Amino acid sequence: MHFTFAARPPYALPALAALALLISGCAVGPTYKLPATPEVSAFKEAEGWVPAAPADTLERGPWWSLFGDPMLDELASRVEVSNQNVAVAVGAYAQARALVREQRASLFPSVALNGGATRARSSGNLLTGAPGRTGNNYQLSIGGSWEPDVWGRLGRAVDSATAGAQASAADLASATLSAQGELATNYLSLRQTDIQQALIQSTNEGYTRALEITQNRYTAGIAAKTDVLQAQTQLANGQATAVGLQRQRAQLEHAIAVLVGQAPGNFSLPPLAAWKPVVPEIPVGVPSTLLQRRPDIAGAERRVASANEQIGIAKSAYFPSISLSASGGSGASRVADLFKTASNVWSLGLSAAQLVFDAGATSARVDEAAAGRDQAVARYRQAVLAAFQDVEDQLSATRVLLAQQELRRQASEAADLVEQQLLNRYRSGQVSYTEVISAQTTALSARSALAQALSDRQTTAVALIQSLGGAGRWGNSPAASAALLLIASCARIYWARALYLLNFYKELASRCAGGLPLAVGLTPRSHP
Repeated sequence: MHFTFAARPPYALPALAALALLISGCAVGPTYKLPATPEVSAFKEAEGWVPAAPADTLERGPWWSLFGDPMLDELASRVEVSNQNVAVAVGAYAQARALVREQRASLFPSVALNGGATRARSSGNLLTGAPGRTGNNYQLSIGGSWEPDVWGRLGRAVDSATAGAQASAADLASATLSAQGELATNYLSLRQTDIQQALIQSTNEGYTRALEITQNRYTAGIAAKTDVLQAQTQLANGQATAVGLQRQRAQLEHAIAVLVGQAPGNFSLPPLAAWKPVVPEIPVGVPSTLLQRRPDIAGAERRVASANEQIGIAKSAYFPSISLSASGGSGASRVADLFKTASNVWSLGLSAAQLVFDAGATSARVDEAAAGRDQAVARYRQAVLAAFQDVEDQLSATRVLLAQQELRRQASEAADLVEQQLLNRYRSGQVSYTEVISAQTTALSARSALAQALSDRQTTAVALIQSLGGAGRWGNSPAASAALLLIASCARIYWARALYLLNFYKELASRCAGGLPLAVGLTPRSHP
């Protein structure tokens, strides 16, 4: 149906505009509330935990600097720039920000400028003998349309996209933290492999001296040939272990190269003879701060907010869609006449469309959005629980490994003494070489276990830092700062939109003050 009302009072259109502004705040859908999570006052495994470092250690700079290794500092700084997994997250974040701008643009009127020129000839009249005519026609018009966000659909779409962009920012921070943690773990493991190589090299030198002793005793007729063979076997096994460590080190070096964005063939890390392992003390804090520090939790929470907005978007389909339009232009047979008052035309319109029947499709979409929100809430709560578990696991491992390292040290010192004593007794002919072999094997195993315990403490420190969310609060990270700027930008856009609409309707009211006719089109929308 189409109705045209003439002689509308001069205050009708401004009143209509004011009404549109008032009802634009009638947003439908649930108000977002942060999902409830388990309340934990303290970490169970942190009982008796007394960190030696100040509580703000992680706030002062890159967390990997706690290990006191300049090479690690240099490599970790390259992850944000060159790591390809981080680059993927950067691209996803940029895409999400572009989506926010796209959704925000729907809040404003769209304006189109059209122009055209045609030349046509009409046919002649055979009955009257009138000849055909050839003429030109020029058109120039400008028109605009705007859909007031009456039920909050467009605003919720912007809010949903904004929350999605914030989730992408959290994903970027999470990907960066993961890559940095993997780099630190691989680097520290490589340096511990260097220690293991130096240890096995020293052990093999001892095996070589033992082989010389048994060879001399065999030459003198004091020892049996089996002693020599056993010494040779022990040395060969030690040399095989050294070769295996070379393979392990090469793989770690290749992994580090990929993490910093280089081809393994163009990257190398030479051994550092003076490298000393450092195990930093990590301040733990309270569980409540964990929800603020970990980017994966922040990302999960923002996805809940985004899913919540989808419910309002789906519910807005229950209500009519309203749009305003205005156009003005001119048409003439000559270009010079286009700008004459007599050639001008204009129109103003208001249209509304209401879905009458869709067999429950809108209700199904609302239920679908609500179910999606419930899924997001469950994922958020699971992320929180997993984060608590991760911290508890690393705290437990840290405490156990510290005690284990001391026991490994005692075992290694005792095994070294046994090995030396049995070797001396063998030289005196008091024990068989089989006992020496057994003592050497035990001593090497104890020394390797001691070195591994120190390596485990370092990698566990890295894992604990990651489980706590890395350096500083995620809310202070560059990714989060960008997200906050995004929110501030949205606020400025909404304010600018309000000012624009007020000026627009003020100008519209002044043009219609003479009681010009207003065309109102009401077009019901039916379900196909």
